[in-house]
Amino acid sequence: MPRASNTEGRGDGGFVSLVGAGPGDPGLVTVRAAQCLREADLVLCDELVSSAVLALVGRDTEVHNVGKRGHEEPVRSQEAIEEWIVDAARSGQRVVRLKGGDPFVFGRGGEEASACARAGIPFEVVPGVSSALAAPAYAGIPVTDRRHAASFAVVTGHKDPTEVSEATRWASLVQTVDTLVILMGMRNLADLVARMIAGGADPATPAAAISDGTLPSQRVVEAALADLPDAVRAARLRAPAAVVVGHVVALREELAWFEPGRLAGVRVLVTRAREQGAELEADLRAAGAQPISIPMVAFAPVLDQAAVDRGLAELERFDAVLFSSANAVRFLAARARETGTFKKLADGRLEIGCMGVATADAVHREGLRLHFVGRGGARELIADLVTRDRIRGRRFFLPRSEIGLDELETQLVAAGGAVETAPLYRNRRPEVDAESLRERLCAGDFDVLCFASPSAASHFASLQDAASKKALTRSVVSALGETTAAALREEGIAVDVTAPRPVLGDWSEAIADHLRDLRERS
Repeated sequence: MPRASNTEGRGDGGFVSLVGAGPGDPGLVTVRAAQCLREADLVLCDELVSSAVLALVGRDTEVHNVGKRGHEEPVRSQEAIEEWIVDAARSGQRVVRLKGGDPFVFGRGGEEASACARAGIPFEVVPGVSSALAAPAYAGIPVTDRRHAASFAVVTGHKDPTEVSEATRWASLVQTVDTLVILMGMRNLADLVARMIAGGADPATPAAAISDGTLPSQRVVEAALADLPDAVRAARLRAPAAVVVGHVVALREELAWFEPGRLAGVRVLVTRAREQGAELEADLRAAGAQPISIPMVAFAPVLDQAAVDRGLAELERFDAVLFSSANAVRFLAARARETGTFKKLADGRLEIGCMGVATADAVHREGLRLHFVGRGGARELIADLVTRDRIRGRRFFLPRSEIGLDELETQLVAAGGAVETAPLYRNRRPEVDAESLRERLCAGDFDVLCFASPSAASHFASLQDAASKKALTRSVVSALGETTAAALREEGIAVDVTAPRPVLGDWSEAIADHLRDLRERS
């Protein structure tokens, strides 16, 4: 008989939803899972749950990463996680335990459900799309096919190879199951393959390892079973990955349909300030890259804000305010709110213009009305305003960085406009673990290094020693704009890629084009 009591407590008391987050692509999250995330008071998620899935969480929801990632030791023990779930539900919270894939496929969801049952906590299980099925599907590998396979099995590769052999009957599996899918087996792949072959598997059986299945960063390595560990090692394929063994793998040549991002698997060092890095990181992830953020720049308000405050207090003196960066938008909006002038800034009487799509996005996020935008740099913006006769005889307020370039001001004045600038924010150097950075550079942990400002280039260069500076030649060095490229060259760092415009999508495309050219030449 169904245990109706497990779902009756959803109204006013605490309730637990054991939710499968799917394999990574947020488009594969179920409708019920998305509803649970919107309505939750508390979400306890595994480390492998993607940020795109967590974006579905309600604005006021408390989110905690409990740190369970495949073979790695969790931040909290399983017992501590179960205790947290029960205690939170007892306090009346709606708790979502968010797990990668499906809660009941090697997710320890059964143990957490049992903990709720023992404590008398009502709960539900929201199944998720398991990577055991989704990763092969996105790689063009059906786990069953009438021509090749009528059965499949999903097994886990345990961190202790001895326990693997005792818990999994490899000889029976390889002799009776047509397709074998192994999850969490990357660490012990060589041992697992040896045991399969010892159990009777043909060493020439087609096999594949699929990393980051369903994501733009998905990568697939194919090889004969006996050669798969070496092929994975040579490709530097990383976990999480699903391993598929069976003749269905041969269908990938015909059925591969999913196009990963152009930067799939590329590790990119992002040196932008944290306030700006999220935009670049999202763009890189969409292209399949793995961004690694180590900010070289931080921002703070200028110490003397008299010029900004005067401009905000006398906004009626101006015809337009121009922003050359998203930082200028954020800092001016914050100062306007502090001084009680934001309503006057946002009422639409004062025209607002900006340079670049990212700056335009920042204007919209702050709730300001945007009247014009230059899709490239200062020259594009000025050319557009001149064409529309929106400069001559007009007064412009230009809040900017303390060390801001005067190109925009110079061109506005040359076109007949009057300009008043105001230092708004300043650059500072954040603390960086220089020794760790140098070690990672020497170890080749970064395929691409991205710099978006001369300040970031200068700080990065100051942290290097002879060995790490020499190691930079093994990475692709990329600059956003010629000014940043020149600053890198002044520091003795050769620049491989310069994005011509301050547009993030153009930057990732320029990097992808360069890497493609390198592959073609080699």
